[in-house]
Amino acid sequence: MRYFIYLEFDGGAYSGWQIQPHSPSVQQTLEEALALFLRQKVAVTGAGRTDAGVHASQMVAHFDLDEPQECAWMRNKLNGILPPDIAVHGIVPVRPDAHARFDALSRTYKYYVTLNKSAFHRNYSWFLSNEPDFELMNRAAGLLVETVDFTSFSKLHTDTRTNDCRVSEAVWSHLGDNRWVFTVTADRFLRNMVRAIVGTLMEVGRHKITVEEFKKIIDSRDRCSAGDSAPAQGLFLHKIVYPDNLFQI
Repeated sequence: MRYFIYLEFDGGAYSGWQIQPHSPSVQQTLEEALALFLRQKVAVTGAGRTDAGVHASQMVAHFDLDEPQECAWMRNKLNGILPPDIAVHGIVPVRPDAHARFDALSRTYKYYVTLNKSAFHRNYSWFLSNEPDFELMNRAAGLLVETVDFTSFSKLHTDTRTNDCRVSEAVWSHLGDNRWVFTVTADRFLRNMVRAIVGTLMEVGRHKITVEEFKKIIDSRDRCSAGDSAPAQGLFLHKIVYPDNLFQI
Protein backbone atom coordinates (compact mmCIF):
# COMPACT_ATOMS: atom_id res chain seq x y z
CA MET A 1 0.00 0.00 0.00
CA ARG A 2 1.42 3.38 -1.01
CA TYR A 3 0.81 6.60 0.93
CA PHE A 4 1.53 10.28 0.39
CA ILE A 5 2.61 12.14 3.52
CA TYR A 6 2.21 15.92 3.78
CA LEU A 7 4.53 17.66 6.22
CA GLU A 8 6.20 20.93 7.12
CA PHE A 9 9.61 21.53 8.63
CA ASP A 10 11.97 24.16 9.90
CA GLY A 11 15.19 23.37 8.07
CA GLY A 12 17.53 25.22 10.38
CA ALA A 13 18.81 22.11 12.17
CA TYR A 14 19.10 19.90 9.09
CA SER A 15 21.52 19.35 6.22
CA GLY A 16 18.52 19.42 3.89
CA TRP A 17 15.87 16.88 2.95
CA GLN A 18 18.09 14.11 1.59
CA ILE A 19 19.94 11.64 3.81
CA GLN A 20 23.60 12.60 4.32
CA PRO A 21 26.38 10.36 5.69
CA HIS A 22 27.28 12.40 8.76
CA SER A 23 24.61 15.09 9.11
CA PRO A 24 20.96 15.02 10.22
CA SER A 25 18.39 15.28 7.46
CA VAL A 26 14.60 15.54 7.36
CA GLN A 27 14.30 12.32 5.32
CA GLN A 28 16.36 10.35 7.83
CA THR A 29 14.43 11.74 10.80
CA LEU A 30 11.12 10.83 9.18
CA GLU A 31 12.22 7.31 8.23
CA GLU A 32 13.47 6.64 11.76
CA ALA A 33 10.18 7.84 13.25
CA LEU A 34 8.14 5.62 10.93
CA ALA A 35 10.30 2.60 11.70
CA LEU A 36 9.94 3.19 15.44
CA PHE A 37 6.18 2.64 15.64
CA LEU A 38 5.61 0.50 12.52
CA ARG A 39 8.44 -1.83 13.59
CA GLN A 40 9.75 -2.16 10.05
CA LYS A 41 12.18 -0.30 7.84
CA VAL A 42 10.36 2.30 5.75
CA ALA A 43 11.94 4.09 2.78
CA VAL A 44 10.57 7.59 2.14
CA THR A 45 10.85 9.29 -1.26
CA GLY A 46 10.45 13.07 -1.28
CA ALA A 47 9.04 15.34 -3.95
CA GLY A 48 12.44 16.97 -4.22
CA ARG A 49 15.55 17.98 -2.33
CA THR A 50 15.89 21.08 -0.21
CA ASP A 51 19.28 22.54 0.71
CA ALA A 52 20.61 22.85 4.23
CA GLY A 53 18.71 25.51 6.15
CA VAL A 54 15.81 25.71 3.70
CA HIS A 55 12.30 25.34 5.12
CA ALA A 56 9.09 23.77 3.85
CA SER A 57 5.54 24.83 4.64
CA GLN A 58 4.53 21.87 2.48
CA MET A 59 6.69 18.90 1.55
CA VAL A 60 5.21 15.73 0.08
CA ALA A 61 6.77 12.28 0.16
CA HIS A 62 5.61 8.72 -0.46
CA PHE A 63 6.24 5.43 1.31
CA ASP A 64 5.03 1.83 1.00
CA LEU A 65 3.67 -0.60 3.59
CA ASP A 66 2.94 -4.30 3.21
CA GLU A 67 -0.26 -3.98 5.22
CA PRO A 68 -2.63 -0.98 5.14
CA GLN A 69 -2.71 1.23 8.22
CA GLU A 70 -5.16 3.87 9.43
CA CYS A 71 -3.94 7.26 8.21
CA ALA A 72 -4.99 9.39 11.18
CA TRP A 73 -3.34 6.90 13.55
CA MET A 74 -0.05 7.09 11.62
CA ARG A 75 -0.18 10.89 11.55
CA ASN A 76 -0.76 11.12 15.30
CA LYS A 77 1.98 8.59 16.03
CA LEU A 78 4.47 10.49 13.90
CA ASN A 79 3.65 13.85 15.47
CA GLY A 80 4.19 12.29 18.89
CA ILE A 81 7.65 11.01 17.91
CA LEU A 82 9.04 13.65 15.55
CA PRO A 83 10.96 16.65 16.95
CA PRO A 84 9.12 19.99 17.25
CA ASP A 85 10.62 21.31 13.99
CA ILE A 86 8.84 18.68 11.83
CA ALA A 87 5.04 18.40 11.72
CA VAL A 88 2.88 16.00 9.71
CA HIS A 89 -0.41 17.46 8.44
CA GLY A 90 -1.81 14.45 6.65
CA ILE A 91 -1.26 10.97 5.25
CA VAL A 92 -3.39 9.75 2.35
CA PRO A 93 -3.51 6.51 0.35
CA VAL A 94 -2.57 6.82 -3.33
CA ARG A 95 -2.34 4.60 -6.37
CA PRO A 96 0.47 2.00 -6.23
CA ASP A 97 2.34 3.76 -9.06
CA ALA A 98 1.98 7.29 -7.66
CA HIS A 99 5.32 9.05 -7.25
CA ALA A 100 5.85 12.10 -5.04
CA ARG A 101 8.61 13.47 -7.26
CA PHE A 102 7.83 12.47 -10.83
CA ASP A 103 4.05 12.97 -10.70
CA ALA A 104 4.14 16.54 -9.38
CA LEU A 105 2.54 18.98 -11.82
CA SER A 106 4.03 22.07 -10.21
CA ARG A 107 6.00 23.30 -7.25
CA THR A 108 5.87 26.73 -5.66
CA TYR A 109 8.66 28.31 -3.63
CA LYS A 110 8.50 31.52 -1.62
CA TYR A 111 11.51 33.61 -0.63
CA TYR A 112 11.04 36.18 2.15
CA VAL A 113 13.03 39.36 2.74
CA THR A 114 12.62 42.04 5.39
CA LEU A 115 13.84 45.61 5.66
CA ASN A 116 13.44 45.57 9.45
CA LYS A 117 16.05 43.90 11.60
CA SER A 118 14.10 41.40 13.70
CA ALA A 119 15.11 38.90 16.35
CA PHE A 120 12.11 36.78 15.35
CA HIS A 121 12.31 36.89 11.53
CA ARG A 122 16.08 36.35 11.31
CA ASN A 123 15.76 32.58 10.80
CA TYR A 124 12.97 32.85 8.23
CA SER A 125 13.86 35.78 5.99
CA TRP A 126 16.81 37.69 4.53
CA PHE A 127 17.40 41.02 6.26
CA LEU A 128 18.23 43.80 3.80
CA SER A 129 19.77 46.94 5.26
CA ASN A 130 18.81 48.98 2.18
CA GLU A 131 15.63 48.73 0.13
CA PRO A 132 16.21 47.42 -3.40
CA ASP A 133 14.17 48.51 -6.42
CA PHE A 134 11.40 45.90 -6.32
CA GLU A 135 9.69 47.33 -9.41
CA LEU A 136 12.86 46.78 -11.42
CA MET A 137 13.28 43.31 -9.92
CA ASN A 138 9.76 42.43 -11.06
CA ARG A 139 10.58 43.53 -14.59
CA ALA A 140 13.56 41.18 -14.55
CA ALA A 141 11.56 38.40 -12.90
CA GLY A 142 9.05 38.57 -15.75
CA LEU A 143 11.77 37.29 -18.08
CA LEU A 144 11.84 33.99 -16.18
CA VAL A 145 8.39 33.05 -17.50
CA GLU A 146 9.80 33.32 -21.02
CA THR A 147 12.87 31.21 -20.18
CA VAL A 148 13.31 27.47 -20.72
CA ASP A 149 17.00 26.74 -20.03
CA PHE A 150 17.96 27.69 -16.45
CA THR A 151 21.60 26.56 -16.54
CA SER A 152 22.70 30.01 -15.33
CA PHE A 153 20.87 29.40 -12.06
CA SER A 154 21.75 25.75 -11.49
CA LYS A 155 24.26 24.31 -9.07
CA LEU A 156 27.31 23.11 -11.00
CA HIS A 157 28.11 19.43 -11.60
CA THR A 158 24.68 17.98 -10.86
CA ASP A 159 23.34 14.73 -12.33
CA THR A 160 20.27 16.23 -14.04
CA ARG A 161 19.68 15.27 -17.65
CA THR A 162 18.29 18.66 -18.59
CA ASN A 163 18.23 22.16 -17.15
CA ASP A 164 14.92 22.98 -18.83
CA CYS A 165 12.16 24.24 -16.54
CA ARG A 166 8.84 25.93 -17.28
CA VAL A 167 8.13 28.80 -14.92
CA SER A 168 4.50 29.93 -14.77
CA GLU A 169 4.83 32.58 -12.04
CA ALA A 170 7.67 34.77 -10.78
CA VAL A 171 6.76 37.91 -8.85
CA TRP A 172 7.76 40.02 -5.86
CA SER A 173 4.85 41.05 -3.59
CA HIS A 174 4.72 43.48 -0.67
CA LEU A 175 3.46 41.88 2.54
CA GLY A 176 3.39 45.08 4.57
CA ASP A 177 5.58 46.03 7.53
CA ASN A 178 8.59 46.31 5.20
CA ARG A 179 8.41 42.62 4.29
CA TRP A 180 8.42 41.26 0.74
CA VAL A 181 8.09 37.79 -0.75
CA PHE A 182 9.22 36.38 -4.08
CA THR A 183 6.85 33.68 -5.34
CA VAL A 184 7.97 31.35 -8.12
CA THR A 185 6.09 28.38 -9.57
CA ALA A 186 7.44 25.88 -12.11
CA ASP A 187 7.03 22.30 -13.24
CA ARG A 188 10.45 21.50 -11.78
CA PHE A 189 13.40 23.24 -10.16
CA LEU A 190 17.15 22.71 -10.36
CA ARG A 191 19.38 22.49 -7.32
CA ASN A 192 19.96 25.93 -5.79
CA MET A 193 17.89 27.50 -8.60
CA VAL A 194 15.59 29.73 -6.54
CA ARG A 195 18.36 31.07 -4.31
CA ALA A 196 20.52 31.81 -7.37
CA ILE A 197 17.63 33.63 -9.05
CA VAL A 198 16.90 35.69 -5.93
CA GLY A 199 20.56 36.56 -5.50
CA THR A 200 20.81 37.73 -9.10
CA LEU A 201 17.53 39.64 -8.98
CA MET A 202 18.90 41.44 -5.95
CA GLU A 203 21.76 42.71 -8.10
CA VAL A 204 19.15 44.19 -10.42
CA GLY A 205 17.36 45.76 -7.46
CA ARG A 206 20.60 47.26 -6.19
CA HIS A 207 21.32 48.68 -9.66
CA LYS A 208 24.48 46.63 -10.03
CA ILE A 209 23.16 45.15 -13.28
CA THR A 210 20.36 46.20 -15.64
CA VAL A 211 17.33 44.19 -16.70
CA GLU A 212 18.99 43.76 -20.08
CA GLU A 213 22.11 42.39 -18.39
CA PHE A 214 19.91 40.00 -16.39
CA LYS A 215 18.58 38.72 -19.73
CA LYS A 216 22.14 38.24 -21.00
CA ILE A 217 22.94 36.20 -17.86
CA ILE A 218 20.00 33.91 -18.64
CA ASP A 219 21.09 33.54 -22.26
CA SER A 220 24.72 32.85 -21.31
CA ARG A 221 23.78 29.51 -19.69
CA ASP A 222 26.73 30.09 -17.35
CA ARG A 223 26.30 29.89 -13.56
CA CYS A 224 29.47 31.93 -13.07
CA SER A 225 27.84 34.93 -14.76
CA ALA A 226 24.93 35.02 -12.30
CA GLY A 227 24.95 36.48 -8.80
CA ASP A 228 25.64 34.79 -5.48
CA SER A 229 22.94 32.58 -3.99
CA ALA A 230 20.63 34.23 -1.50
CA PRO A 231 20.86 32.92 2.10
CA ALA A 232 19.03 29.66 2.76
CA GLN A 233 16.87 30.77 5.69
CA GLY A 234 14.56 32.95 3.57
CA LEU A 235 13.46 30.10 1.30
CA PHE A 236 10.35 27.96 1.78
CA LEU A 237 9.00 25.13 -0.35
CA HIS A 238 5.41 26.33 -0.28
CA LYS A 239 3.15 24.04 -2.32
CA ILE A 240 3.22 20.96 -4.55
CA VAL A 241 0.34 20.12 -6.91
CA TYR A 242 -0.56 16.64 -8.17
CA PRO A 243 -3.17 15.28 -10.60
CA ASP A 244 -6.39 14.22 -8.91
CA ASN A 245 -6.31 10.70 -10.36
CA LEU A 246 -3.37 9.75 -8.10
CA PHE A 247 -5.77 9.68 -5.18
CA GLN A 248 -8.46 7.60 -6.91
CA ILE A 249 -7.63 4.16 -5.59
